[in-house]
Amino acid sequence: MAYATTNPFTEEQVKVFPSPTDAQVDAALDKGHAAFKKWKNTTFAERARVLQKAADLLRANVDEYSKLLTLEMGKLYAEAKAETELSAAIFEYYAVNAERLLAPEVLPLASVKEGRAKIVFEAQGILLAIEPWNFPYYQVARIIAPQLSAGNVVILKHASNVPQCAAAMEKLMHDAGLLEGGFQNLYPTRDQLAKIIADIRVRGVALTGSEGAGAKVASEAGLALKKCTMELGGSDALIVLNDADIEKAAKWAVYGRHWNGGQVCVNAKRMIVEDGVYDKFVELYRKGISELRMGDPMDPATTLPPLSSRGAVDGLKQQVADAVAQGAKAEEIPLEMPNKGCFFRPVILSHLEEGNPARHTEFFGPVTMLFRAKDADHAIEIANDSPYGLGGSIFTKNEERGAELARRIDTGMVYINHPTMVKADLPFGGVKRSGFGRELLGLGLKEFVNAKLIDIVDIDAPF
Repeated sequence: MAYATTNPFTEEQVKVFPSPTDAQVDAALDKGHAAFKKWKNTTFAERARVLQKAADLLRANVDEYSKLLTLEMGKLYAEAKAETELSAAIFEYYAVNAERLLAPEVLPLASVKEGRAKIVFEAQGILLAIEPWNFPYYQVARIIAPQLSAGNVVILKHASNVPQCAAAMEKLMHDAGLLEGGFQNLYPTRDQLAKIIADIRVRGVALTGSEGAGAKVASEAGLALKKCTMELGGSDALIVLNDADIEKAAKWAVYGRHWNGGQVCVNAKRMIVEDGVYDKFVELYRKGISELRMGDPMDPATTLPPLSSRGAVDGLKQQVADAVAQGAKAEEIPLEMPNKGCFFRPVILSHLEEGNPARHTEFFGPVTMLFRAKDADHAIEIANDSPYGLGGSIFTKNEERGAELARRIDTGMVYINHPTMVKADLPFGGVKRSGFGRELLGLGLKEFVNAKLIDIVDIDAPF
């Protein structure tokens, strides 16, 4: 795999990065293990100081960091700044809360003679983070912030098209005062990646990416008896009930589907609308999409950026063609498109009958699947007819009923009257083919620590 910066707006290759030698990979593992032996014994206060400094540096240099996001993956500059701030907020969250979240848990016991038992949470070693290109800082922050605060150390293998963002994150942690080897960025080959996973000093693997990549890495981790967390694809349902505020629901649906160019695992990819408001919703939704503007992602007037690569454009076109070949109807929204760049006009797919494989496909870009539901029960049935189970949302004026219906959706997250969000103080993760494990908050913090029982028992207590 080639690690290279290619501007999605100009399609110009800016810089290429070589993969390390095998000796350099070995040296990185040695350095990481040496760092762990020191870092695990640091105080929470010292770890918090480093994390808070990282947050401060991101905020102080927000323009510099954000421009790099836009350069490498085409993100709107305003969204790049929001991602940089979100990453800072994650570092700050753990700087403030990690010690409390990892405090020992005292266990109540039925008899004094049974002992004084507690669970302590201890770091384990090197973790490997394999991260995607669509949120080059946020994805990294949400694994390294909790794991560094727990006393682990991390090696990063980032996506091949955001190598400068990966290097920027490594420099950020160095500048924040993290000890050498505490967080290392590598550009490994596939064979080298397998070698890292198999190394006994690597105690876990966190991956965010495609199903295919997740299956391969999880298999390799399993063979090496390593714990892993997988955040994979998604095809979130956005359900609109008859009693919803249709204008606001349509506005949020346009945003929920098209933010980050429609390249988010928790984009609202499937609009499931109850029959009584279907026609009105589609009218407003189509109008909202038609008001999007393609262009230079650095231009504040642009609201729909290019896709991340030419390959992404070609792949999405083929997915739409396959859906149409199986009976779907495709409506392209005729936005004015620049004569350069990796752009893709938004498409609305309808008439997706049950036999059409597209119903179970993730479209990673501005393609909407549209479904008419007979009633709320039918809407839930359609929502659950997916191999994915990441996020989802329900729009209704009856919030309590919305919450009850949310319990019936087989996903890791459901929002009422809002598309799925990403925040520093909300957990993230899914079920089914969307993966397993959780990131952020205490859930993410404890994914790769050893929950060790220590029990002080009366020597005369019965066995």
